[in-house]
Amino acid sequence: MDNNKITGSEALIRSLINEGVDTIFGYPGGAIMPVFDCLYDFKKEINHILVRHEQGATHAAQGYARTSGKVGVALVTSGPGATNAVTGIADAMLDSTPMVVISGQVVSSLLGSDAFQEADVVGLTQPISKWSYQIRRPEDMAWAVARAFYIASTGRPGPVVLDITKDAQFGKVDNYTYEKGAFIRSYQPKPDIKDAEIEVAAQIINEAKKPLALVGQGVILGNAEKELLAFLEKSGIPAASTILGLSAIPSDHPQHVGMLGMHGNIGPNRKTNECDVLIAIGMRFDDRVTGDLKTYAKQAKIIHFDIDKAEINKNVTVTARVLGDVKDSLPKITEQLKGNKFPEWLSEFKACDDEEYNFVIKDELHPESGKLKMGEVINKVSEATNNDAVLVTDVGQHQMMGVRYFKYNRSRSVVTSGGLGTMGFGLPAAIGAKYGAPDRTVCLFVGDGGIQMTIQELGTIMQTDIDVKIVILNNHFLGMVRQWQELFFDERYSETVMKNPDFVKIAEAYNIPAKMVDTREELDKAIADMLNHKGSYLLDVQVETKGMVYPMIPAGTCVTNILLGNE
Repeated sequence: MDNNKITGSEALIRSLINEGVDTIFGYPGGAIMPVFDCLYDFKKEINHILVRHEQGATHAAQGYARTSGKVGVALVTSGPGATNAVTGIADAMLDSTPMVVISGQVVSSLLGSDAFQEADVVGLTQPISKWSYQIRRPEDMAWAVARAFYIASTGRPGPVVLDITKDAQFGKVDNYTYEKGAFIRSYQPKPDIKDAEIEVAAQIINEAKKPLALVGQGVILGNAEKELLAFLEKSGIPAASTILGLSAIPSDHPQHVGMLGMHGNIGPNRKTNECDVLIAIGMRFDDRVTGDLKTYAKQAKIIHFDIDKAEINKNVTVTARVLGDVKDSLPKITEQLKGNKFPEWLSEFKACDDEEYNFVIKDELHPESGKLKMGEVINKVSEATNNDAVLVTDVGQHQMMGVRYFKYNRSRSVVTSGGLGTMGFGLPAAIGAKYGAPDRTVCLFVGDGGIQMTIQELGTIMQTDIDVKIVILNNHFLGMVRQWQELFFDERYSETVMKNPDFVKIAEAYNIPAKMVDTREELDKAIADMLNHKGSYLLDVQVETKGMVYPMIPAGTCVTNILLGNE
């Protein structure tokens, strides 16, 4: 036996270890079996988490990446294994999550023959990934892995797919070596910052009377939280967050004026159309933030800081751009700013906060009677964790309530499906989030609809003993769809009523302690019991069946067209 030769599978595992991978989420199958066999010899180096569905593997990898800042890794087989991963890949692409998905593939000689469990994985995933590549030779393994991690983690991050034929896994590699990716000729992940762009932007900001900063996830992805605070505190500019930008700034920072978007706070949405300078930092002007583009911030000079040139002038035409990594560009512009304060401008946001509290928040967080409300449950859980937990949500009404009423002391505290809006994201993402931040409390809020899309991942919790706090906000409806039916479809509740199983019994079948709560009097103790329990715990909280998430800007309308529920 030649000791200098290793299999392609071992070359893959060694390459992953060289990239610092210590956790993988996956599910074995025929076309990836050689890799799983090799993984058996590397249990000390890599912790493989056996999920219950390949979609769960990708969402768990996303949750891991979002809380750890590292590249998440999913390992699946060919055919249905790979196609089951497609939703998670698309989700990661829209939310700029660094992830490498490795799929098995039939042997090279059978490609294109409609072999058993064959699918064109590269063709399927090219439109929804940063790079999708098929490895057919074992000697290409190290090169491809290095390139994959470099592409996934640099510039604007995103998912990469490696599709590995079975013969490449079995084949031998002579004299394996590994060199991390550092350069690709056609790929410039960090554009050079131009001093002229900095100077133009600085002049506009220094002359502003009513500036507003919009903080996106680019700040978190670029690890630029300190640079952002230095910029804001010197300039005195109020700052609002996108959903994925939440926690880049502590919730209680005096310049943080709330959340943007369809269910965001009144102040930042209304003041978007009153400010004289709008400063977008690492955000992409999503339609849920802008509403009708024809009426969006037409009075303002707009400055866009972004690492991705394709986002500049894509949706919103800007006055000035600063292309580059915000971790580098923010300090450069901060140097050129005048120290400033805007007390009168900030007071206008405070007036909006008071209006929102009186019309929306007071009754949502502190109801005096009736069924439990989503907002009050979320607020109580956040307070019980001293606002220091990681918020994970699924998609729907509970998601919007979660990002509205959970509070944050530190960054990387929000894990949710933003761009794709994937129901079923929450439970597996919470598992991954806990592996990415094992020292933090992870609280998942999920609806009775979304939990049933990936409920099998309770089996992953049972097998791993991971500690995730699960709160089902159970209204026996597909709540967000029902809300739209009430507002825009004449209360015709077509296929949104949910007849649900006993979630407590299901949790207990997976050896997860659980409790059903339906009265206000027992809520505080139930939350305390959940948080004090060592290990996962599930609360099935019965909330009002026809609750509404307000404020709400109807889709495609002006950002100042804000419904408060009193219309």
